[in-house]
Amino acid sequence: MSATGTSRLAALRGSNNEGVLALILVVLVIAMTIVNSDFLSAGTLFAILRSSIVPTVLALGVLIVIISGGIDVSFPAIAIFSAYTTVVLMRGSGIDAGVVLVLVVSLVIGALLGLVNGGLIARFKLPTLIVTLGTQGIFKGILIAYVGSRYIAELPLGMRMFSTQSLLTVPAGGENTSLHVLVVPAIVLCLLVNFLLRNTMFGRGVYAIGNDTEAARRVGFSVMRIQVILYVVAGVLAAFGGVLHVTLTRSANPQDLLGTELDTIAAVVLGGASIFGGRGSVLGTMLGVLLIQVINNSLILMGIPSAWQRTAVGLLLVIGVGVQAISARRSSRRVFAHREVVAPA
Repeated sequence: MSATGTSRLAALRGSNNEGVLALILVVLVIAMTIVNSDFLSAGTLFAILRSSIVPTVLALGVLIVIISGGIDVSFPAIAIFSAYTTVVLMRGSGIDAGVVLVLVVSLVIGALLGLVNGGLIARFKLPTLIVTLGTQGIFKGILIAYVGSRYIAELPLGMRMFSTQSLLTVPAGGENTSLHVLVVPAIVLCLLVNFLLRNTMFGRGVYAIGNDTEAARRVGFSVMRIQVILYVVAGVLAAFGGVLHVTLTRSANPQDLLGTELDTIAAVVLGGASIFGGRGSVLGTMLGVLLIQVINNSLILMGIPSAWQRTAVGLLLVIGVGVQAISARRSSRRVFAHREVVAPA
């Protein structure tokens, strides 16, 4: 193949294999349409997009952490802690100033919880998995013991009104099907995070830390400050996702979202983010979330038990990490072989 053809193929594939993932999505949709003609419909599309809203927002926070070379399993606890605590505070105080106040309070709580993660990791240089695993249990325990443990079906009026808003309604199968308006803030957040990672010094620092922490420090990046900020940002994104979840479900349950770590991390890894750090993109993460949701929706339409959905996602995660490990090993061998060739006799 010529150099031009190779470069075009690389461009279509994308720096994080986004093109490959998009092709897999298209093939999967075509296959499911052949199996079940109802799959390719406005109702199914809107259902998949709705189910992708919260996972996409949560995955954005996980993406930033993974690019930096870390791993975060506390984000579901931060998400539900922030949203549930805010609902309890609003109901207890009798204040209902609309969804904006709920969002602001929740984001502040999420930022503080993220600051706990970032402070422990950056200050004491502790393993990210151990820290976030520990804080997940701490946040969940505090939520249940001191905030509340009961299911809340009556949300503040502003949230209840917002939960029924639609962006688009189209007729399908003799009835109307709607796309929820919350897809808009999810897309806006994707654009903002993409800009943050690609066009700011903070984003460059996150990639640099993920590639080599010591090298990033030597070229002038404040590693500790960046690590603290990125976990605060991850906490804010988790809190935003928690508010969206509570709004979409029209209820607040302190047990919600816990246990969704596998799906979210799998989506980010399948989207091309390297579990070893230094690589990842917002576009790839969005495609990874869509792939997980399409697979889950496909299994439901085929009547396959929900337990197999977890099996499928776990298998995809193992495959994604395995492919990354093999690619990293091959790259190391190529670099080593090149050094041997160019080394002076």
